[in-house]
Amino acid sequence: MSRHSKLQKQVLSLYRQFLRAGKAKPGFVPRIKDEFKENSKIKRSDVMHIEYLFRRGQRQLEQLKDHNTKQLGTFSKNTQES
Repeated sequence: MSRHSKLQKQVLSLYRQFLRAGKAKPGFVPRIKDEFKENSKIKRSDVMHIEYLFRRGQRQLEQLKDHNTKQLGTFSKNTQES
């Protein structure tokens, strides 16, 4: 049985918190799962990037918990060059 690092435990806890908060808002749970699944591809050795995403996720979770929140914004790279 593998043991999780402190950071892994924090990320798993954040994921569970997101799922709980997203249940109250229609359409949020699939988006949350997709986002975490996409970021699960990040190498475990890239700790700085994981910590950055964790802090960003904490801020987004606070926004999601706000009863006025109706949708989540997205950040995406522009694939077309000018």
